[in-house]
Amino acid sequence: MRRSIAWQYFYNIPTMEKQRAAQQAELAQKQAANPATPATTTPGANQPTPAAPGQQAGAPATAAPVQSRTTAIAAGPRVKIDTPSISGSIALTGGRIDDVALVKYRETVDPKSPAIDLFSPSGTKEPFYAEFGFVPAAGATTKMPDKDTVWKQEGAGSLTPTTPVTLTWNNGQGLTFKRTISIDDKYLFTIKDDVSNVGDAPVTLYPFGLISRHGTPHVSGYYILHEGLIGVLGDQGLQEYGYKKMDDTKAVEFKVTNAWMGITDKYWAATLLPSPKANVQARFSSNLVGTLRTYQTDYLLDPMTIAIGGTASTATSLFAGAKESATVDAYDKQLGLNKFDRLIDWGWFYFITKPMFWAIDWFFHIFGNFGVAILAVTVLVKLIFFPLANKSYASMAKMKAVQPQLAALKDKYPDDKMKQQQEMMEIYKKEKINPIAGCLPILIQIPVFF
Repeated sequence: MRRSIAWQYFYNIPTMEKQRAAQQAELAQKQAANPATPATTTPGANQPTPAAPGQQAGAPATAAPVQSRTTAIAAGPRVKIDTPSISGSIALTGGRIDDVALVKYRETVDPKSPAIDLFSPSGTKEPFYAEFGFVPAAGATTKMPDKDTVWKQEGAGSLTPTTPVTLTWNNGQGLTFKRTISIDDKYLFTIKDDVSNVGDAPVTLYPFGLISRHGTPHVSGYYILHEGLIGVLGDQGLQEYGYKKMDDTKAVEFKVTNAWMGITDKYWAATLLPSPKANVQARFSSNLVGTLRTYQTDYLLDPMTIAIGGTASTATSLFAGAKESATVDAYDKQLGLNKFDRLIDWGWFYFITKPMFWAIDWFFHIFGNFGVAILAVTVLVKLIFFPLANKSYASMAKMKAVQPQLAALKDKYPDDKMKQQQEMMEIYKKEKINPIAGCLPILIQIPVFF
């Protein structure tokens, strides 16, 4: 049953959405070519469909105009987000977290330049957002909150580290959804959903979470730096899919526990953080909606059944912010995550590069200058390797001292290579020279300086 639900929700509905988007685009082109032609209704376009996990449901048709970010945000009711690290808002229509700006980071070195926009709503130039919700059991007609659902805020006020917000929605069929969203002073959202059932039958729901990104973003293009879809998926370990690789793969699924997944840029990232104990059916995907390429990472959890008169709860977390090493490490410990520090690409020599970064960062906080910090770490590394380097220099000096004797062997035994080797080894033994001693210290140092 679960496989059929996943197929319906993650594949069949997105396919229908893509077909609908293509029909709308074709209709728009015909209308543009012949303005006198009256608008007609696309079959099924006005009928509510469950929001596919993100990308397809909110993707604009090919011919749809792109709105400015300000216009898109002002188009519907919102709850303001106000923290020391994040400003933005949550859309009450759809309940999406789709407006996040990182106020401590700017687009240029000018402190008055605009803050980095991480999330943006659908309809803008670069939509990027997180969404959470439920999938009904196979064959059920229970109405679920989707991208068009208008949630109601209990009370008033902004989402701050000290004031969570609560959103509610009643489906008119006996189910009341209550969502409590909280945030810390950094980049961690916590989303808790309570569903109560006053209907006439038990209801089974499958919680899901997703992060969707529309359009292929510009990347730095460094082969040693990953940008794209990422996650540590249980015993399958670190999984990294760049945008080109994801386009070729189309979709990849994982059934694991102790997992997290998301989308990362060079400096920023957004990741889904379900409970490490949860059984997760996770997926990375790339789809084409009209001419728009969309990328998504999502998960589906085990079902929860709500008895008549009962309530069920589920909770998850969302990281949306800057990849600050100390912050990422703190969340890794706080939430008991599976190697969340790998969100930062430390490269092949993880066990070397991370301690070196810590050292540079420590010196930076002392001197207030990264140039001086790098010089200080260079001196420190040289001091650490001085015994090895000194041993290498001493070995090379001994080798240089016996070069005349080695040259004389060639003249003494010009046609006897075997004898030359025997006499050479005797000289090395007599002078206590190890030819490998000069090379081994250098080999050990290569990964560090790389």
